[in-house]
Amino acid sequence: MTFSILTFDKKTGTFAAAAATGSLCVGGWVLRGDIESGLVASQGTSPSTFWRDDVLRAMHGGQTARDAVEAVTSVDAGRGHRQLIALDRTGTTHGFTGGNSVPFAGHLARQGVAIAGNMLKGAEVLEAMDAAAQSCSEAADQRMLRVLNAARQAGGDSRGLLSAALLVLAPDRPPLDLRIDYSDDPIADLERLYDRTRKSPYFDWLGEVPVLQDKSCTPR
Repeated sequence: MTFSILTFDKKTGTFAAAAATGSLCVGGWVLRGDIESGLVASQGTSPSTFWRDDVLRAMHGGQTARDAVEAVTSVDAGRGHRQLIALDRTGTTHGFTGGNSVPFAGHLARQGVAIAGNMLKGAEVLEAMDAAAQSCSEAADQRMLRVLNAARQAGGDSRGLLSAALLVLAPDRPPLDLRIDYSDDPIADLERLYDRTRKSPYFDWLGEVPVLQDKSCTPR
């Protein structure tokens, strides 16, 4: 029902994630992140928000993505209908795709990148997302938008798309958490919303907000 990607740029310390789905409110359901913990995407035909939040808390406490994912998935009797990817604060990733996930369903997990999808046209959607993530030299937020477009062009969600989301956590700027919850063209609308965040007056105000590198930042 969803395709999603989690990434970590070791050079800049930036975490970035994006997701889109043929249902509503993908950002609210799927993505969670914390710059001192990492990123999680929980999805599926019966997604568990408890998986998502429990894994994020576990990684904040120092667990690896693998240990956190295996801990929550191994004890859940409904795991066959769920899917989960996680990326911890070192960039290590791990994923789980339940055996009852609607085909095509699968995930990719390597250092710095985790990708998952279900109810897709085929494995080529995940492969297109991975290729876009590797080939793009743009900033993390723009790279995520390019990945979403690559997924759509490869076939994306077999039902079409209704919602899309972008989450970027960087040490030197405030969080970027954008969501299109219901749209005939959610990726295009997400791109337009992103463009608005790069313009005045919103963009000018961001310099007055505390960030990880300067938690004592005050208005000028």
